[in-house]
Amino acid sequence: MKTYTVEYKEGSTVCEGYVAYDDTKQGKRPGIILFPDWTGVGPYAHKRAAMLVEMGYAVFCADIYGKGIRPQFPACAEEMGKYTSNRPLLKARAKAGLEQLRALPVVDAGKMISIGYCFGGETTLELARTGADIIGAVSFHGNLSTDNPADAKNIKCKVLVLHGANDPVVPEAEVSAFFKEMREAKVDWYFTAYGNAVHSFTQWHVPVGGAQAAYEERADKRSWVAMQDFFKEILG
Repeated sequence: MKTYTVEYKEGSTVCEGYVAYDDTKQGKRPGIILFPDWTGVGPYAHKRAAMLVEMGYAVFCADIYGKGIRPQFPACAEEMGKYTSNRPLLKARAKAGLEQLRALPVVDAGKMISIGYCFGGETTLELARTGADIIGAVSFHGNLSTDNPADAKNIKCKVLVLHGANDPVVPEAEVSAFFKEMREAKVDWYFTAYGNAVHSFTQWHVPVGGAQAAYEERADKRSWVAMQDFFKEILG
């Protein structure tokens, strides 16, 4: 597996993403843009990228915060807030990352998919709402809110949301609003809720048993299978 970091810009901000693909394989392959959780590009994103490369994809882990900004808890909450409170900026950073994926010589630009974890799940949905030319968007335990639900009419791709049924970070009112948004925009979407799972259920570095966020092995494994089934459908 070939991996390297790449600098790119969104406006005047220098970002630093992470590329991973199988360099023993010839030709173009589907590309996945991966949006990390609120700590930014790091070991967890790298490991998920490696798992996707083993499945035959090329991966670009996008940097929303900018080069060198990799906040840890609790500082990451404040950093994330700069983007959740400024959706145009969040969308611009997401689109800049997608252009980096598109530019990779090994990527089939007609088969690009977006996935994201927590804050990254929120980001992947916002990218879809821009009308980006991706064929699929997958959110793992991401927030579902948006500043303009009408933007959902721009979505061109199929959408899969993988949600913790007991997630207190994403209240039921937010889930209901998302359902309404998808229905009114007539999006081709799926929503799977995993019992006994709260926020961050796929993140093995988050301790088990937390009330707000916790790793849940069954939901992690089931959601990964659901993602693979979704990929098979959209890739044909």
